[in-house]
Amino acid sequence: MEKILIVEDDETLRGELSNLLSNSGYEVLVLTDFKNSKEEIIKLNPDLILLDINIPYLNGEVLLKSLRDDKVNTPVIMLTSSNKTIDEVLSISYGADDYITKPYNPTILLLRINNIFKRMKKSFDYLEYDDLKIYPNKGIIVKNGEEFYLTKNEMLIFTYLLNNRGNIVSRDDLMSYLWNSDLYINDNALTVNISRLRAKLYDMGYNDVIVTRKGEGYLLK
Repeated sequence: MEKILIVEDDETLRGELSNLLSNSGYEVLVLTDFKNSKEEIIKLNPDLILLDINIPYLNGEVLLKSLRDDKVNTPVIMLTSSNKTIDEVLSISYGADDYITKPYNPTILLLRINNIFKRMKKSFDYLEYDDLKIYPNKGIIVKNGEEFYLTKNEMLIFTYLLNNRGNIVSRDDLMSYLWNSDLYINDNALTVNISRLRAKLYDMGYNDVIVTRKGEGYLLK
């Protein structure tokens, strides 16, 4: 589930945004400490930021520039009640991914958010499993900013189970898939790799998510 951080000091608008996003299936984070806004944003580590231009202590455009200067590349949609061209120009030049004026159309806002996440997935080529981001080409899984490394066999097994989530995958199917990926693996090696994959998922907080169905195969919950 993608995490969206709302940086908006207007309590009413903040509540409306929070309800809209949570009802649309996003995990909502809310910034309340505007005095230390940059530090709080980095600590919260959201997937996307909705940033109002007129926030206390630090102008939203200045905050955006400061984040980009610190190599924080989290996508940002600027929110503003101003229709001045200069605000849009500054926001985009400082690294905003999109810019929307208030009062906003909820459907349009959700579409723009969805488009950004689609571009991110295409760009970074990752899969998702609950709060895990899986990067098959890099052999890593990321959870809350922490990286976990899988071997090539472990990654191929996990992604195959993930692409068939909720369905039973036979051992023969898994071995055929690995053979087609130019990796030699026999029955014993598959058992060892499944065991190691389970142990690594356990370290990420996922226990018993790969279920063994005796005589049938495996199922990813």
